[in-house]
Amino acid sequence: MSDIIDEVSSMARGLWTTLKHLGKPKVTVLYPEHKRAMFPRFKGRHRLLRYEDGLERCIGCSLCAAACPAQAIYVEAAENTDAERYSPGERYAKRYEINMIRCIFCGYCQEACPTEAIVLGHDYELSDYERPDFIYTKERLLVPLPVVAKTVPPAGPGHEPIPAGG
Repeated sequence: MSDIIDEVSSMARGLWTTLKHLGKPKVTVLYPEHKRAMFPRFKGRHRLLRYEDGLERCIGCSLCAAACPAQAIYVEAAENTDAERYSPGERYAKRYEINMIRCIFCGYCQEACPTEAIVLGHDYELSDYERPDFIYTKERLLVPLPVVAKTVPPAGPGHEPIPAGG
């Protein structure tokens, strides 16, 4: 008899929880049209930064790979030459890869980097279809080169082109 009373009271508590939430407003987010703002300390997709002049910040020291507890980072360094200069130091990262399946987004790589080359951004959409696509290469991680905007003279009255020879 006590088992029946326990089961009925359990069902009543469950129904009460459901009824309690019936009158409350819904908190559904219409993703992907409306994306929630990330918290400031959120650690998402990795990025390799550049200096303002376009040179890579990464000097190929492999401290990020040494600090990674999941061993998700691989760095192969090479020497800079005067003909081919990729970073301001003596070396650069010839090959830089992060296995995003292994990464635990701890941020130790960002803390270990002496040049602040690797940062964890706020991007959280990291889905893909094939396992090899989760290995982010240097080309995929590097921030694009800064685009220098060309100034175009405004058109309109008082801005007509000057004819040649006159």
